[in-house]
Amino acid sequence: MMKRCAIIGGTGLTVLDGLEAAGSAQSATPFGFPSAPLSSGKFHGTEVVFLARHGLDHNIPPHRVNYRANIRALFDAGVDRIIAVNAVGGISAGMWPGRVVIPHQLIDYTYGREHTFFDRDLDKVVHVELDPPYDTAMRQAVIDAAAAAQVDVLTQAVYGATQGPRLETAAEIDRMARDGCDLVGMTAMPEAGLAREIGLPYVSICVVVNWAAGRGEGDIHGQIERFLDQGMDSVNMLLQGCLAGL
Repeated sequence: MMKRCAIIGGTGLTVLDGLEAAGSAQSATPFGFPSAPLSSGKFHGTEVVFLARHGLDHNIPPHRVNYRANIRALFDAGVDRIIAVNAVGGISAGMWPGRVVIPHQLIDYTYGREHTFFDRDLDKVVHVELDPPYDTAMRQAVIDAAAAAQVDVLTQAVYGATQGPRLETAAEIDRMARDGCDLVGMTAMPEAGLAREIGLPYVSICVVVNWAAGRGEGDIHGQIERFLDQGMDSVNMLLQGCLAGL
């Protein structure tokens, strides 16, 4: 089977503009169905498989995403790497709305999610190393593509993954800042961990769409509406370049 790159789209990217679709398929996995049918085709000349993390209607909240089914479905489709796109809030100075960030580390604050493939019918306990959580070679390819496409990106950031679907309090964001988090989102885990368990190199492109609670002025939802489309335009250009590089 021909190897292809997978793109997982989050909030603001339920459809991959420019994908010349050869077809879509909704296949069951041992862990259930993925969030949406997998769309396979060419994206600016490169074979890709696209999956909308929150469903085609964006109706699956972060804590209800079947991450295991999503990752397994992509693996079964023959992909050999994953580029994840995540909409996030900015915590640290410089992480202002509209910025594109390539995180290098993450902290998991989620709970109660099905977070591993290795939890039943085992011959032995399996411990998978997750550091660094994002594939080094893929991160560099994305960074190089950003430079070539003249897309301004930040290349170092710690992503804090919270449970959702509610947004955080200012005190919670203060705690995350003390922990070293630069960004806050709700979908990096267990997605990154499951990709590592199944052997798929994984990288994240984050779009900052709002200041986290207590970090900026104005309505958070208003910020999201304002900056989401702007950020996704940059992501589309970046995806074109880094797919060619990969």
